[in-house]
Amino acid sequence: MSAAAPMTLNFVERGAGTPVLALHGWTPDHRLMLGCLEPVFAPLDGYRRLYPDLPGMGRSPASPSMAGSDDVLQAVEDFVQSAIGTEPFLLVGESYGGYLARALARSRAEQVLGLALICPIGVAVERAERTVPARQVLRADADLLTSLDRRLAAEFEGVAVVQSPETVRRFREEILPGLDVADTVAMARIQKRWRLSVDPEGGEPFQRPTLILTGRQDDSVGYLDQFALLPHYPRASFAVLDVAGHNLQIEQAGLFDALMLDWLDRVAAEA
Repeated sequence: MSAAAPMTLNFVERGAGTPVLALHGWTPDHRLMLGCLEPVFAPLDGYRRLYPDLPGMGRSPASPSMAGSDDVLQAVEDFVQSAIGTEPFLLVGESYGGYLARALARSRAEQVLGLALICPIGVAVERAERTVPARQVLRADADLLTSLDRRLAAEFEGVAVVQSPETVRRFREEILPGLDVADTVAMARIQKRWRLSVDPEGGEPFQRPTLILTGRQDDSVGYLDQFALLPHYPRASFAVLDVAGHNLQIEQAGLFDALMLDWLDRVAAEA
């Protein structure tokens, strides 16, 4: 049980209809998920997209009492209660947000209509325990890197598998702004108790349509540890996308959109 004081998360909302809760990863903010999902949802009717900033990230503060992932999860639970209530909703999580989303799918299994995980942390939560491929750049562009300012070049080069004007643009607009405003002191405090006290996969299998997307060149969370999640998600489509790292939604945008639309179709067929 979390001991942190209740808090209000900053969030951005788009559209109307069935709620879609989108949880970003560690350090970026809601702009990552906004850029990730709006190309999929904007042309569609009937979806109310909710993009919160997790505590200590974006414009959501983290109080001194917030000292671990259990507290972050409780803040998300409180947000669901206030913004969605008991209404059925779709759930999308990226990286660390995928870890939280799995826990939320366990606690609200009857309410979550479908679960989509984008480059989620797998069964190995701590970075040192993960099975990840060696760092690899498949489509390099040295001239592009030299044209960027030093900070952007360093952050982008450290994660990009595809170096192109488009992937730089999206990284600059969707990811870098969150990195710039993150409360690193609060995040360091939270990370000391990073593992949730309750295993997201410790209960009954999640029986709703699920999508698990991983990058073949993702050297942050990998793809093998996510494969081990499949027994708990018997309705999951599992994809390992080549030429894609931890930001696969940017590097394989077409495949990402197509797989997300397939997931939405599967959810809608059973809603």
